Amino acid sequence: MTRTSQDADVAFIEALAELLRANDLTEVEVMRKYGDNDSLNVRVSRQVAAAPVAVAAPVVATAAAPVAEAAPAAAAPVEDPAQLPGAVTSPMVGTVYLASEPGAPDFVSVGDTVSEGQTILIVEAMKTMNQIPAPKGGKVKRILVENGAPVEFGAPLMIIE
Repeated sequence: MTRTSQDADVAFIEALAELLRANDLTEVEVMRKYGDNDSLNVRVSRQVAAAPVAVAAPVVATAAAPVAEAAPAAAAPVEDPAQLPGAVTSPMVGTVYLASEPGAPDFVSVGDTVSEGQTILIVEAMKTMNQIPAPKGGKVKRILVENGAPVEFGAPLMIIE
């Protein structure tokens, strides 16, 4: 590999890193082919820092004007949809589809009553369309994903109660 192509590869990797930062992504992976037996595989990732936690300053009371110390506000528990009763989670990594094909009506909508085993959506994985059945009968309370969105294993898809 020549020095010029190494410089081009470094510039390419720097451009990928900038793409991560500019689009608030955490990872991108690219394979760049130069010929039959020559390619560059690049995976650039970054860790996103957790949001800082705000800490209230202590309240100081003076003798002239007594002030009651404020009790710290209890943080509201963050609702994890995967832990809710009736949560339907993704059995695989893939892309979720709410309908059988573009333009077709969705399998289910919020408020619909479904029976156990009824197809409620599709997860495409490795170009295979996997029908996801309702694990139990009930009413669809919430749909937590958008059509065409990527999903991870165990990601909450919808709530059926």
